[in-house]
Amino acid sequence: MASLASESADESRAGIAWLLADMTLVSIMAAIVKAQGATYPAVQLVFLRATIGLVAIAPLVWRHRAEVIGTRRAGRHAFRVACNAAALTGNFAALAALPLALVTAIGFTRPLVAMTLAVLLLGERVMRARWLYAIAALGAVVVMIAPSGAVWNVGLLAAGASVLFGSLAAVQTRALRTESPTVMMVFYTLGLAILTAPFAGAAWVALSPDDLPAIVCAGLLAQAGQYCFLRAYRAAPASVLAPIGYLSIVFSAATGYLVFGERPTWGMVAGAALIVVILHLDARTARRASSPPPKADGESR
Repeated sequence: MASLASESADESRAGIAWLLADMTLVSIMAAIVKAQGATYPAVQLVFLRATIGLVAIAPLVWRHRAEVIGTRRAGRHAFRVACNAAALTGNFAALAALPLALVTAIGFTRPLVAMTLAVLLLGERVMRARWLYAIAALGAVVVMIAPSGAVWNVGLLAAGASVLFGSLAAVQTRALRTESPTVMMVFYTLGLAILTAPFAGAAWVALSPDDLPAIVCAGLLAQAGQYCFLRAYRAAPASVLAPIGYLSIVFSAATGYLVFGERPTWGMVAGAALIVVILHLDARTARRASSPPPKADGESR
């Protein structure tokens, strides 16, 4: 019994370490995207991220090509990837226009939006309390935005679109839960490159040789972060990792302050804290109802 407990503790520590590595890599990637977003369109950066990631996992794509080609759920995979492409483009556009911490905090509402969509699209049933949490989370977003002086600009619309399409992708992921995680990652990266290529081509801005190393680094960091995320949830249960995931707001705030001089307002801090509390209460309510909330999405990066 003691050995089992020790093994479980070791797995939890390993999962937490992988998740912290993911947050570190993604925070650096977000800073690069924010800096490059002043020059290059978001969809072009998404295409470059996908292309670089595709090169990095090319051996994996080749090894699992038969599974990818032989899937009987290509349509649902395609819709999921399309939603992820829209979500990631929105996220990159928001990063270029808004403080990093604000983008991260708005993204925290995704599980509650995904819950709403799961009810509408998959016919899932949820307790009334969880609807109240979803409404409260929207109120928390208003608390973050209003005192911060942020106006309803393209950045906020992009962040909202990222949450909506990311939530749609999460619902599709739940519908595809019997599929291999590796196949889903291959579909994601390959599909992302294919779907964004024409839009990136239409909006293309010539790459400066000085910017190329940073853009390549961002693509590699995103792919490495996704790998760390998958390893984290393979090593430890979601109930252990979910509270650690809230630290991403700290990583984002620290990166924004150190790199861009962004100072979080009290409203942003209060709103983010309120969202974290709401998510904790929602997760506890879901566990009591034996209906776990959607797992954090490691693909919108």
